[in-house]
Amino acid sequence: MSNVLVNESQLGTRLNHAIDNGRRGEFALLLALLSTDARDMAQFQTDLLGKNIDDQLRTKFDLAAPLQLVSDLSVDSSPVEHSRIFREGGARAFQLAQAIQSEAMVTRGSEPVEMQQVLTNCDLLTREKFIRSKSKEVGYGDAIDFESPHFVDILSKQRQMSRIMEAC
Repeated sequence: MSNVLVNESQLGTRLNHAIDNGRRGEFALLLALLSTDARDMAQFQTDLLGKNIDDQLRTKFDLAAPLQLVSDLSVDSSPVEHSRIFREGGARAFQLAQAIQSEAMVTRGSEPVEMQQVLTNCDLLTREKFIRSKSKEVGYGDAIDFESPHFVDILSKQRQMSRIMEAC
């Protein structure tokens, strides 16, 4: 059973020897056999034993723990709040407190936190379609329908346009 060639560390000194001896064909072949995915390169290989990959990378690059962006009141009844610090100490004290322990956005929306995160990453039109599909109410401002027209409707509109152009 042969091993699949993934990164340059598996080649050893073969690339160097191909360059030194002027064997351009061998050099090109060896490079073509390597993976094109940057995550497969030797410098990005991490030890997968023990911690998960995020913790390993945070340790390797000496990064802080991820900040909490959204606080769910059903799980955490006392989220971080810096309003008192802002009232008593001003903007600089608030900025310091925010740098030490950031205040997450607290939501009490009708959608679960996961759906809110998905909708945050969507464009405005997609969010509006989702809200409209949830409400299923036809009211003021709902006159625009963004669904694609049926093929027969498109053909009839084109026939009408051709008759108008013929008449002109």
